[in-house]
Amino acid sequence: MVTPTLPSSVEHSSNHEWDYDIFLSFRGEDTRKSFVDHLYSALVRVGIDAFRDDDTLRRGENISTEQLNAIRGSRISIVVFSQGYASSKRCLEELAEIVRCKNTKRHTFFPVFYDVSPTDVRNQTGTFAESFARHEERFQKDMMRVKRWRAALTEAANCSGWDLETVNGYEAKCVDEIIKEILHRLKPNRLNVGKHPIGLDSRVGEMKALLHLEKNDIRIVSIHGMSGIGKTVIAKAVYNQVSDGFEGSSFLRDIKETSRQSDGLVKLQKNLLIDILKNRDLPFENVDRGICLIKDCLAEKKVLVILDDVDHVDQLNALAGNTDWFGPGSRIIATTKDEDLLKQLGNYEKYKVEELTCTDSLELFSWHAFKMPHPMEDYHELSISVVKYTRGNPLALKVLGSFLMEKSIIEWKSTVEELQKMPDRDIQKVLQVSFDSLDKATMNIFLDIACFFIGMDAKYVAKILHGCGFFPDIGISILARRSVVIIDLHGKLRMHDLIRDIGREIVCKSSRKDPGRRSRLWFYEDALNVLHSEHMGSEVVQGLMLNPPSLADIHLKTDAFAKMNNLRLLQINNVHLTGRFELLSKELRWLCWHNCPLKILPQNFRLGNLVVLDLQHSNFKEVWKENRVTNFTVPYIPLLMLVIGSTKSFCSHTPKVLAIPKLSVVIYIIQVFNKLKVLNLSYSKNLCKSPCFSQVPHLEILVLEGCINLIELHDSVQYLEGLVLLNLKGCKNLRNLPKSISKLESLKTLNLSGCLQLEKLPENLGNMIASKELFVGGTAIKQLASSLIFLMNWKGLSLSECKEKFSGSWLSRFFSWLSPRSLNPRTLSQASVSGYGTLGKLALRDCNLSEDKIPLDLGGFSCLQGLDLSENNFRILPESINGLSKLKSLFLQQNKSLYLISGLPASIQILSAWGCSSLEILSFSSSSELAVLYLGGCCNLVDIQGLNLESNIQVDLVGCNNLSSDFSKSVLQCTRTNYAPCSSLIIFPTSEIPNWFSNKEMGSSISFHVPSLSEGDFRILYICVVYTCTETSHMWWLEDNYIEWPRIKMEVHNKTKGYQQVILPAAPSSLHVSYLDNLFLFQWSILRNKFVMLGNSIKIMELVSGDEIKFSFDLGAFAEVKKCGVHVLVDAPNITDKNASDIQYICSDAVTDRVFEDDAFVVDEVSESGFSIDSKVCENDHISTKDEIFDGDVATNGVVFEGHVATHDEVFEDDANIDGVVFEGHVAIDGKVP
Repeated sequence: MVTPTLPSSVEHSSNHEWDYDIFLSFRGEDTRKSFVDHLYSALVRVGIDAFRDDDTLRRGENISTEQLNAIRGSRISIVVFSQGYASSKRCLEELAEIVRCKNTKRHTFFPVFYDVSPTDVRNQTGTFAESFARHEERFQKDMMRVKRWRAALTEAANCSGWDLETVNGYEAKCVDEIIKEILHRLKPNRLNVGKHPIGLDSRVGEMKALLHLEKNDIRIVSIHGMSGIGKTVIAKAVYNQVSDGFEGSSFLRDIKETSRQSDGLVKLQKNLLIDILKNRDLPFENVDRGICLIKDCLAEKKVLVILDDVDHVDQLNALAGNTDWFGPGSRIIATTKDEDLLKQLGNYEKYKVEELTCTDSLELFSWHAFKMPHPMEDYHELSISVVKYTRGNPLALKVLGSFLMEKSIIEWKSTVEELQKMPDRDIQKVLQVSFDSLDKATMNIFLDIACFFIGMDAKYVAKILHGCGFFPDIGISILARRSVVIIDLHGKLRMHDLIRDIGREIVCKSSRKDPGRRSRLWFYEDALNVLHSEHMGSEVVQGLMLNPPSLADIHLKTDAFAKMNNLRLLQINNVHLTGRFELLSKELRWLCWHNCPLKILPQNFRLGNLVVLDLQHSNFKEVWKENRVTNFTVPYIPLLMLVIGSTKSFCSHTPKVLAIPKLSVVIYIIQVFNKLKVLNLSYSKNLCKSPCFSQVPHLEILVLEGCINLIELHDSVQYLEGLVLLNLKGCKNLRNLPKSISKLESLKTLNLSGCLQLEKLPENLGNMIASKELFVGGTAIKQLASSLIFLMNWKGLSLSECKEKFSGSWLSRFFSWLSPRSLNPRTLSQASVSGYGTLGKLALRDCNLSEDKIPLDLGGFSCLQGLDLSENNFRILPESINGLSKLKSLFLQQNKSLYLISGLPASIQILSAWGCSSLEILSFSSSSELAVLYLGGCCNLVDIQGLNLESNIQVDLVGCNNLSSDFSKSVLQCTRTNYAPCSSLIIFPTSEIPNWFSNKEMGSSISFHVPSLSEGDFRILYICVVYTCTETSHMWWLEDNYIEWPRIKMEVHNKTKGYQQVILPAAPSSLHVSYLDNLFLFQWSILRNKFVMLGNSIKIMELVSGDEIKFSFDLGAFAEVKKCGVHVLVDAPNITDKNASDIQYICSDAVTDRVFEDDAFVVDEVSESGFSIDSKVCENDHISTKDEIFDGDVATNGVVFEGHVATHDEVFEDDANIDGVVFEGHVAIDGKVP
């Protein structure tokens, strides 16, 4: 089954810090058409983005800016040394830059010696000596350059790489070895094993012992045990630890569920081969052919295959039917509830997963109930009582802990009493306690998800459930909070199979013997039996899924649905349905009918209540037809809709009865789908024209992606007043758009990517006042409509893949249109002129701009507040920026040629220039209002002039390793004795804690005793951490290739009072990865000797004399905390005990209560210290403010670091948000983004 998803409003692109995976350096005359061509093709085949300069198109020897930027923007460089390599000045300049990048930033380098010895390269002998003799003669006045080239060659030859001589000159073998190493470097296999892997290490050790990895035989191990016991987690952890030792590896998850889908086993076979062979071109459509391919392709390979959740021998036969399918040293691991299922494979080892110990159970439960490793003081005995009923089952511990979190003691006691009534302690009954309190609507949502919607897009499902009269925003949130459902990193709904089975058991027990009297039918055999029986269907059925396990067609009569009057959810993929369609329920809200064989929807199909119509891969030539009746005398007829002539007011939102006495007219009587919100006709290859949209007046999302024979879009699209997304991606024969499309005033996203025949856009697109995103990549469009300048709400303008088609002169004209100075009052209305003069946000990311190519005049934008010029080719910034007196946010990321930033307006509050690898000098005016400065990875930065570190500022300088000693000293000394009513954060490259810190410790934790004060108050608490990233920190791959970066997490423990809280200081969630040491320095304000701890709940901790307080720091598994420190500042010198050395005083005259009025911590707002003050923190430690959970970002003073910066408390993933406006690298003007 193709999982339905709600079409995205954006085409997501990689947001990694690298432009390319690989940069290839080579001498074209030697290797371009031989070795390098084979290597490049192999890299592309396995999905690696490689830069290969086409020097056949370029004459001359100078290295281009494009090449320099490509080197600096690549993770790995491969240099192919050949006989003529050193004869090329350009090659040597490339090499010198590659070696510089290797030594100054996280850049990996590999040499390949092609028909040349490493010794000749190292010592510049042989042909290299001849080449350098010519260079020395040519560059007599620039011998430093020649010396630099020699040094680069010597250093390069000493690096580990490949020599063709070691493989007897076999190029293919050498390419294979290179690909294997590069894949290992770029795409390490990492699966998410959860946040709290309690007791996991010992189990993984036991499993590895059974695998006998040191032996070269083929071994099979089963992991068996009850549901929820942790079989899959153990398999993932083993996979993470051992997969690097195999030629290929594959983790096939949810085999039981996947194999029940249409052609599910074939999909699993393809996934297995894709994972190991890295080849997506696998033309087979049946299981038998798949078995042959697995045998043929993997018989000589040492592979690791993990089969997760196997429950039938057919699955084993299709995926790992015999050990001789795989090469020596291979290991096959299967997780299953059936201890003996693997017997047919011959000898195999069995690992039974035992329950968690009492101690581990209590710790895991506590993490979910209290967000700490042990129960709160008043809940200790109650926690033990609950835990004993879970029988050490991790899933039950997690669900019950989440269910009881933040509940009162009375509610806890009630839960324990209910558990005591279950003498058999059946785990499903124990878990069901958390469902019994659900209200009716939330219970229906839970059952619908458990039976039909697991793995589907959460927003897509929410639209369906909303149409059913439920409240999905609230209901899904409740279920997620209780760990019943999980919304994964891709927005899909996930549910553990044990919880899923509990939901399905609730449905089944309502009618054990008669499936036709159950509310939901999801099991294929049950649904088919009910539909084939005349008497089994009933009005009780609300949802039915008939998804054949193979591509075999199912033939049914509509009579089978006649009694299902309350059917609201229906999926009938690959089904041939014939008969009277009016027999189907008029209550349908969701109809999913993939591969529908109909050529047109029957007119008597009652779909008036339908919310989502999903007809992907269907056979339609047209979707519905109007009935035309000519010269018809109408004495009196009740009409739902009457269209006469060319009137545009063709529909009424409420049906009306019209009495028309003896009127001869031409009429169209058409059925109206008055509630339809989503229409998906993707990949309907026979569809030549879109339907007339008069039938769907309230449509919001229209998806026609991949309709390759679609030629035109019906003109009636203009009447879809509520349409927000129109996706025509891949409609390669679409030639034009109707001019009337400009009347779609609600349209926010228009996707035309891949419309190969589309050469122009309607000139009047500027009328689409709500438009925010336009995608025209891969089209034949050479010029955008000039009317686009009138659009006031653009959030995204994607010219990807079109950059080469646009001429520089056209771009220059287009950007000149953007300037208010160029607008002609004679041709534009006054409203248009004044509207553009008040433009607030402008983004011109990746437009190939520079100061000498398409120069920008921005001075006319007097009201501009946000400007994004990232990923361009500026060396210096346009002078006109200085005149933008209202500019608050400036984004310059990845301008790799930019070496100077100066002349900035004082109004700038946020400057993000990460990845500007050539930047050397940055200066601010003395009156600068700067609050956030993000410079991660500016490896050549020497000085920042005019930076006021005594203000409320946050500065990230990770990777800025060339800063002058004077500037570095000023950064670390500025806070030593100064106090200001503000908070600050500095992340700085150094391996030492400032010497003025009074408490320092090696390692990741530090304790100190609170000293006694005879008078005065504590005012400032300084906290610092020295950390370094490990070798794999740049690629912490979670499940589905998601990347999470290291972040600071701090635990504060008052050991005297017993308070303990995990909190997240206001640190970037995406720290630049640096293998050098860095310092995290945070200033924490204290109010009247109290500070607020903010985590899953709010606690105020008072600094009481004599208390011992311990701070522990954690940056995750792939970053190491080396040192930490604590320092206290007070406002009076009178210290009375032996701990006086632990603090430092400041003049009390400098501190008044008034100072702290602005600094006070207020519940439900964001404090000046930059912590979330809300009782909710999601499981992955994301921070929430004002009841919103941020997706992977940490809010600080309303500011979010994620390569971009956000202000005013609203955060959007991968975007920069200023005053509620989102930058996606394109034009952004006032407005909100949902």
